[in-house]
Amino acid sequence: MAFFVGFRYFLQPGPFLILTIGQHMPSRLNSIYDAVIIGAGHNGLTAAAYLARAGYSTLVLERRDIVGGCCVTEQIAPDCRASTTSYIASMLRPEVIRDLHLADHGLRMVPCDPALQVPFPDGHLVSWWSNRNQVVEELRKISPKDAETFVRVDDLLKKLARYLQPFFLEPPPEPGTQSFDGWSDLFRTGKRFRGISTTEISQLVSFLTGSLGDFLDRNYESEKVKTLFLANNVYGKHGGPYQPGTALGLLFHLLSGGEHDQQGFYGHVMGGMGSITNAMAKAARTFGAEICTSAPVQQIDSRHGRVRAVVLEDGAEIRARVVLSNADPKRTFLGMVPERDLPADFVRAIRGIKMDGPCAKVNMVLAEEPRFTGAPASYAPQQRSLFTLVPSLEFAERCYDIAKFGEIPEQLWVDCVIASNADPSLAPAGKHVMTCFVQYVPYKLRQGTWDENRELLGDRVVKKIAEYAPNVPTAIVARQVLTPLDLERTYGLTEGNIFHGDLNLEQLFFNRPVPGWSQYRTPIAGLYLCGAGAHPGGGVTGAPGHNSAHQVLRDLKKGKFKEAVA
Repeated sequence: MAFFVGFRYFLQPGPFLILTIGQHMPSRLNSIYDAVIIGAGHNGLTAAAYLARAGYSTLVLERRDIVGGCCVTEQIAPDCRASTTSYIASMLRPEVIRDLHLADHGLRMVPCDPALQVPFPDGHLVSWWSNRNQVVEELRKISPKDAETFVRVDDLLKKLARYLQPFFLEPPPEPGTQSFDGWSDLFRTGKRFRGISTTEISQLVSFLTGSLGDFLDRNYESEKVKTLFLANNVYGKHGGPYQPGTALGLLFHLLSGGEHDQQGFYGHVMGGMGSITNAMAKAARTFGAEICTSAPVQQIDSRHGRVRAVVLEDGAEIRARVVLSNADPKRTFLGMVPERDLPADFVRAIRGIKMDGPCAKVNMVLAEEPRFTGAPASYAPQQRSLFTLVPSLEFAERCYDIAKFGEIPEQLWVDCVIASNADPSLAPAGKHVMTCFVQYVPYKLRQGTWDENRELLGDRVVKKIAEYAPNVPTAIVARQVLTPLDLERTYGLTEGNIFHGDLNLEQLFFNRPVPGWSQYRTPIAGLYLCGAGAHPGGGVTGAPGHNSAHQVLRDLKKGKFKEAVA
């Protein structure tokens, strides 16, 4: 199985079982569903729950034998579970949590506090606490001037983020004044910026287009304070911190999340990230949706410009009035839809979406807890659960420069989460689970293949961690390395891109996935996108699924797609 590629066992060789949700065939195989959703990732499950809640017969088809997509908890060694891909909950929409009653279905998140910690080569550890006054005191020890600046900048960032917040749960505006809908979008957009000042408009444009590094250099004097901001930005994104557009993350990470609608929320999910999608699956089933695993879709069938059915790899055909794809745009339109069914300019635009995922994941089981230099002995286990290993902006820029030419940087940016410190249920007593997000590695290698270089990547990650936690190399019991190619093969992410398309300004808002098609509809009537390749983009938010489902509901209520195409 492709899933097992990338595992290495140190103490207990041999395969082990992965807990799965059993496959079952759709109950209405010979009838017509109101909605069929391709992919049981968190956005697909969100869309399914909303459609089923509205009373529409809904079926979710998942290619893997478990639900969750990239929001999963999987066994990586006997009795040891990890959030193998996504690993921290930040912007999960409060509306989705409440509407789907996810807490009633077992979702429990504990705030990360500190939300961020950066150890430096000199042994100094800098933490970003949830209490702003505590952050200020931390920064004052480094630079009194930067501590004062932090308050001013934090107020500004949170205010600007609130202007963007409403756009998260509604379709982006379609520019143009040739129709009533175009005028309506312009009016709706304008209302969102009521009261904004000229200065704030200028600042907002600067954040949308400027570089993170330039912003930090203008406002802060300490390299350590700048690095603390860096450690919370540009994840999964092309470009070093001095590339245009990288300042956008400062605003995105201050959008609200969690059940209490908290700006800048970061949370450990009890039971791992799969608890989110398990709760969503339970909610969808409670509302009446069906979920079928081990059911890969081969083709989306359309006739006369309108969706008709989906065809599984085993040849089974499932009819539907509407189809929502949680797959990324390239996988959907270049893999599942015959090119003859799409306009040529649309196909060209889809091919031009920048993917080329720049990150990887390394998950480990350890025989002892990592001991990071600088972590106070008084810290509780949960306070010792997050460490971001990136020493400076220059380091990050150099790392990206190496990766963009197809090389694996020898010195890597590694984001470590000792998940078992926050949730001991993930591993037996005495063992620890650590997941490592690796920023800036190439999808396309200049020399060799990822299958040949997988262990080299894993070794370099371990080497980097050892600089800050020397006990880790000898404590490794099992290791799983997921290269960008593994993210594509196992989790269905085209070119290993965790966001279904790079998050830059030319691929956001009304340009996502491509200009002219940002409101979840597609050139095939009745076919919609509901995944991260649609607005507002990636991350475990539920927003694309929520928005797409509501667009479908609006279209259904207008009387569209009353009958399926014969």
